[in-house]
Amino acid sequence: MTDSTIDYRTDSIGAARQGTNPTVLARMRSGWAVIGTTQHLPGYCLLLHDGSADQLTELPRPDRFVFMQDLVLLGEAVELGCRAVDPEFWRINYEVQGNSWQHLHGHIHPRYRWEPDELRVGPVARYGSERDAPKYQLGSSHDAVRAAITAALQRIIAEE
Repeated sequence: MTDSTIDYRTDSIGAARQGTNPTVLARMRSGWAVIGTTQHLPGYCLLLHDGSADQLTELPRPDRFVFMQDLVLLGEAVELGCRAVDPEFWRINYEVQGNSWQHLHGHIHPRYRWEPDELRVGPVARYGSERDAPKYQLGSSHDAVRAAITAALQRIIAEE
């Protein structure tokens, strides 16, 4: 049997387990902290549950709490990292939806004062398809925010 590299764009969790997912920031207790492949709001991250659950309620209650605690800790790291890089950082929005990808995951959306007034308040989905524009693809312009989030997350995980 020949081992092959898993494409993180089609199997982000498999690639994380294999050590080939370039978006991984850290392994957390319940899954993988990753930076989003789109960065229309710099610092956008996700927590990918490392298991087969589709919804939070499919986990035993103790595991639900671990997942949610990890999501909050990732949010804290995103807040610290984004605040360090952009003085216009405003707040964090948390989402656990599962509408389009039927696998348990949580979104961490940093919000900024520089966002248009009509979009700053309310769900990030109001941005529509603009979020996926090529100019927002994860790249070297996001290295500073990624490094700041990763450093904050490593400190937070070490405290746990």
